[in-house]
Amino acid sequence: MPAPGPVMRPPSAALPGPPPNPAGGRPERARRRQIPWTERVLPWSDGAMTSFWTGKRVRLRGIEPEDWQTFRRFDEHSGHQRSVDAIHPPRSAEGYRTWTAERAVATPLDNRFQLAVEELRTGELVGALSTDATDLRAGRFRYGIGIVAEHHRRGYAADAVVLLLRFMFGERRFHKCEAGVHAFNDASLALHRRLGFTEEGRLRDHEYFAGRHHDLVLMGMTAQEFAQRHPFEEL
Repeated sequence: MPAPGPVMRPPSAALPGPPPNPAGGRPERARRRQIPWTERVLPWSDGAMTSFWTGKRVRLRGIEPEDWQTFRRFDEHSGHQRSVDAIHPPRSAEGYRTWTAERAVATPLDNRFQLAVEELRTGELVGALSTDATDLRAGRFRYGIGIVAEHHRRGYAADAVVLLLRFMFGERRFHKCEAGVHAFNDASLALHRRLGFTEEGRLRDHEYFAGRHHDLVLMGMTAQEFAQRHPFEEL
């Protein structure tokens, strides 16, 4: 889906001037033309109508009912399913249709929500992310993200996480983001370190799959640490 082009105000020369006053006095003040909102260049924008949820490589959007086939294809890859959650029993096509239909109309509660990750150039659905365990008193939240295997190592996850954190820190006033990463997932650990997360601890034998227990690495980043690497926009 191409991004909309810049919306410009018409040049002032194209606006009619004040009508002559037949009495010879001061000309009457021309009525100021009301500029429709669709033609206005907002003072905090660069002239282009861009979305807060659009990054350099991906766009975050709500889950649509028609996404069910793509999510079913994601779950056919057991490694992907395990990396974002756990292996579940097979679900029917109707089950996927019901799941996406419910997500499409769900109302976020206490800043807990789930979004689709869409490739910016092609509009292809490449993954999803979500927020969880939001603590409004302490200002903490957790998040999770999954990008389907064939789209790994293209910068989609990093771009999506920065968009999410910019919203949670800059628009919802959360103070800290936390994430749990499987200890064997070297790629995810490296991603979080590049983004500015700090390893804060390790839960030993915390998860169980593939016949044995696995450690979970706890990662965290504060709003101040995020802003140092990813400054908020100037208004």
